[in-house]
Amino acid sequence: MEYSHRYSVYPTQEVAAELEYHIDVHRQAYNYTLYEYVHVDADTIGSAYKHHSRLPGWKDEFPVISEVNSKALQRTVTRFYQNLSNLSDQKANGNKVGKLTWKSPREFQSMTYSQSGFELKNTSGRHATLWLSKIGDIKIRYHRNIPDKADIKEVTVKKETTGDWFVSFGLETDADDLPEKPDVDSLNASNSVGVDLGILNYIHTSDGKTVDWLDLEDEYERLRREQRKLSRKEQGSNNYEKQRKQVAKVKRHIRRKVLDYQHKITTWLVREYDAVFVEDLDVKGMLEQSHNARNKQDAAWRQFITLLEYKADLYGCHVVQVEAAGTTKECASCGGETAKPIWVREHSCPSCGFECDRDANAAMNVSQRGFSELGLGWPEDTPVETALPTDTTSVSAKRVCRGNLDRLSDRV
Repeated sequence: MEYSHRYSVYPTQEVAAELEYHIDVHRQAYNYTLYEYVHVDADTIGSAYKHHSRLPGWKDEFPVISEVNSKALQRTVTRFYQNLSNLSDQKANGNKVGKLTWKSPREFQSMTYSQSGFELKNTSGRHATLWLSKIGDIKIRYHRNIPDKADIKEVTVKKETTGDWFVSFGLETDADDLPEKPDVDSLNASNSVGVDLGILNYIHTSDGKTVDWLDLEDEYERLRREQRKLSRKEQGSNNYEKQRKQVAKVKRHIRRKVLDYQHKITTWLVREYDAVFVEDLDVKGMLEQSHNARNKQDAAWRQFITLLEYKADLYGCHVVQVEAAGTTKECASCGGETAKPIWVREHSCPSCGFECDRDANAAMNVSQRGFSELGLGWPEDTPVETALPTDTTSVSAKRVCRGNLDRLSDRV
């Protein structure tokens, strides 16, 4: 299994200047890869592996290329072909795509060391040291340990638009070292849960638990103030650049707050339950709708589902995505459909008389579809039969953020 850990790094001025120089050399190598891809016979290149064989010639022609790590240089060439492959995949899916273009300094702000050329040292405390070939030592805020059974496959150093530096370690853990997932036949309504990604609540579970939305109004008010200040600056001036970084820092704070919130919720879910069923949402289509797009973007539901899926392997939990269409309309008790406008928050079935919260009904439908997806059918001890979710346990966003909720505060 492959995943990553990200850390803040604090290079000295000399090391930061060296990092910027190396990244710029990699940017030029990336652009030259694009140039050769367009102008050189495709039989000679055409793949990252073939293009790697041209690198010794580059070093003879451009001595500056020799100043960066050779494995990192190969990774930059591979990066171009990965972008090319992603473009082809989007085109195959019917999306309108353009062509890869040369990267400006602002568009290319990272480099990756693959396989060798790096070493993580002094990891006994909250700080550590990363050694990079041809650059030197960099201090790291080592806020969480890399698992002993995980191998570091690559290291990516990035300078963000705020001017801060970060490093990501690409980790790989052997499947034999991961916890075993519970046997599918052992799953039932007591150790599994359906999750509805809601509107009034961030999530609503099939066993009656809810987690409130994260309040970002203060952050967005600050963002609006900083953006107004930016609009008054002369573009290209030093004051404009300083204010641009302020805007970037506020945006980064919002992204981090949402991600931290999701980390806490998803870690709680995969530790608490043996199976988690969640809707397979068309997030792109939802954002294209005219109403409530910003709130949907703040929810970052696709990111939430991605976190759930990779943590499922780390903690030994089944995560299953189910068809989202109709979970709100369908009655969890009898299966009959009842159309409900978005402002109607209660489910009341005219066929069987079953009544509960709208999102609770959807969560139970998600749970039922999850069991069907696993080939188990609807278990005997269904939430509908055991406890109608008229009274739910609500968890506020502040409790999630401050880590006071039992087990919800644990991070990966």
